[in-house]
Amino acid sequence: MNSGRWLHYALLTTLTWGVWGAFTGLPSEHGFPDTLTYVVWALTMIAPAVWALRRAGTGLQRDRRSILLGLAIGLLGAGGQMVLFRAVTLGPTYLIFPIVSLSPVITIVLSMALLGERTGKLGVAGIILAVLSLPLFDYSAQPEAHHYGTWFYLSLGVMLAWGLQAYFMRLANATMTAESIFGYMMLTGLLFIPVAWVLTDFSKPVYLGLAGPWLAAATQVLNAIGALLLVYAFRYGKAIVVSPLVNAGAPLLTAVISLGVAGALPGPYKIAGILLALGGALLLSLQPDAPGDSPA
Repeated sequence: MNSGRWLHYALLTTLTWGVWGAFTGLPSEHGFPDTLTYVVWALTMIAPAVWALRRAGTGLQRDRRSILLGLAIGLLGAGGQMVLFRAVTLGPTYLIFPIVSLSPVITIVLSMALLGERTGKLGVAGIILAVLSLPLFDYSAQPEAHHYGTWFYLSLGVMLAWGLQAYFMRLANATMTAESIFGYMMLTGLLFIPVAWVLTDFSKPVYLGLAGPWLAAATQVLNAIGALLLVYAFRYGKAIVVSPLVNAGAPLLTAVISLGVAGALPGPYKIAGILLALGGALLLSLQPDAPGDSPA
C-alpha cells in the first residue's frame, strides 16, 4: 500500500466531501428539490470524467470485465442515491442516515473475506473508532417510538449498495484505470436523470434563483471531484482503511464547518462522533505499511 498517495487522495476526498456536506442542503431549503439536485450532480460528473480520461489518454476500457465492474460501481452508487430519495419521503431522516452511514462495514467485511486485506493494530483501532463514530453524527434521541416500515428496509438497501460499491471499486482497481472507473460512474449517473425527473413533484414551485440550481452546481462539483479522488484513493490504498477514513473524516469536517457557520455547539452525540472520528482518522494515518503490502 502506497501510504503517501492513498492518504493524499483520501484527505483531499475528505476535504471536498466535508465542504460539500456542509452546504449541500441549502438549495432544498430555498425550494430546489433534492431530485433536481441529483440531476445537477449527474451533470457535474461530466467535466471531471472528461478531464480525467483526456489526461490519461486511454479512453474507457471496454473489455467485458471492465464494463461489468464499471456499470456495477455506477449503478450501485446512483441507484443507492435514488433509493435514498424514496426512503426519506417515508421515514425519519435522523434514523435513516445513521443506518446508511454504516456502509463501510459492508466494504470492510467483503475486503477482508474476499480480498484477504489486513491491517495492523493501529489500523484496527482506527477502523473501530471510525465505524463507531458514523451513526453519532446524525443521531438524535427522540422520545416517540417508531415502527420499522418500508423506509427501514430501503435504508438497509442504500447501506448495502454503497458498501458494495466501495468493494467493487477496490476490486476494479486491480485491472481498470481509475479514469475508466470514474467514466462509468459518470455514465450510469446520467442514466438515472430521467428517473429523478419523474420523481420530482412539479406541482410545487421550483426555485430557480442563485441559491437553487446554481448553488447546487457549486456544491455538487465538490461532490463529483471528491468521487474522482476517492477512486484514486482506492487505487493506492486498502479498502478497509480508505473507506472508514473518508466516511468518518468527511462528516467530521462537515460538522466543524457547520458549527462555525451556525455559531452554536452541537449536541452530545455529535460531539462524541467528532471525537471518535478524529481519533480514528489519526490512528489510520499513523498505521505503517506492512512489508510487501500491495493492492489485491
